[in-house]
Amino acid sequence: MIIRSKAPLRLGLAGGGTDVSPYSDLYGGAILNATINMYAYTTIEPIEDEKIEFLLPDSNLAESCSTSLNLAADGPFVMQKGVYNRIVKDFVKKPLSFRISSHVDAPAGSGLGTSSTLVVSILGAFVEWLKLPLGEYDIARLAYMIEREDLKMAGGKQDQYAATFGGVNFMEFSNNDKVIVNPLRIHQRYRDELAHNLLLFYTQTSRISADIIEQQAKNVMEKNKSSIQAMHKVKEQAIWMKEALLKGEIDEMGKILDFGWKYKKKMTSGISNPFLDEIYEAAIQAGATGGKVSGAGGGGFMSFYCPGLTRYNVEASLDKFGGEVKRYEFTNEGLRTWTI
Repeated sequence: MIIRSKAPLRLGLAGGGTDVSPYSDLYGGAILNATINMYAYTTIEPIEDEKIEFLLPDSNLAESCSTSLNLAADGPFVMQKGVYNRIVKDFVKKPLSFRISSHVDAPAGSGLGTSSTLVVSILGAFVEWLKLPLGEYDIARLAYMIEREDLKMAGGKQDQYAATFGGVNFMEFSNNDKVIVNPLRIHQRYRDELAHNLLLFYTQTSRISADIIEQQAKNVMEKNKSSIQAMHKVKEQAIWMKEALLKGEIDEMGKILDFGWKYKKKMTSGISNPFLDEIYEAAIQAGATGGKVSGAGGGGFMSFYCPGLTRYNVEASLDKFGGEVKRYEFTNEGLRTWTI
């Protein structure tokens, strides 16, 4: 028997950072994101030798250990071990023996929600294998708890829900820790136009998002007025973009992205740097009307809205930075699991 799962990565379009505590707890957050056809994959093969085998085939990493009720959550397989520990603790109450392999279509630290999407994929494979009675909200919430509470990884709440639900979603994060996922019914021609015009550029750099997120949280706790005001504006951006998308005002995206980027950089230091600023300016000079860095910032992917046929000039202008333009499509589906 082979159990497989796949969960889509996401593009954060607006509101990024307002899903991070304590801002979301104090003021409520709003995020607009969309999943794309890049995925985190997991395969589980049950075995009977009282062992657990971890594999990362694309990087030739492997680890084996004796099965137990609790594994030390460390090393390159920390997320796999974290999910296993929670599954055993909350559901099966006994050790499991299996081989698990994982792969993600984007590098860690690239800003597409890779870590959280991988956790959702791993969790989904266990749910499929063990036939656990968990719905979409249950899986997303449990993935969040594993990553943020069990493994103490800093971050927000959007990625787990995006990977689980899929599609274009406006997400609300209330001050009582409640998350509401509002799927947006965007006409297909508007989605196609947005995918055509929203250029995705990998800068060939990565960053440790936890450092940026922790500083952002510190700014809120210390009541840094300029930082908090910037987060308010970024939350307004998410509402503005939602309305524009629903109305089909696709060429408003550039202006909305540029508005958000200017305030996003004021949320905390490290979100941008001279290299990213130079890339952004080159894209604007070549015809883009706005853009942003994906995820927490500091590196990874950037996206630029290129109206008309300007994406080709923008692509050419970015060649000198040594990165890569990534073609993609938006997806409607979230987490998928199956058994062979």
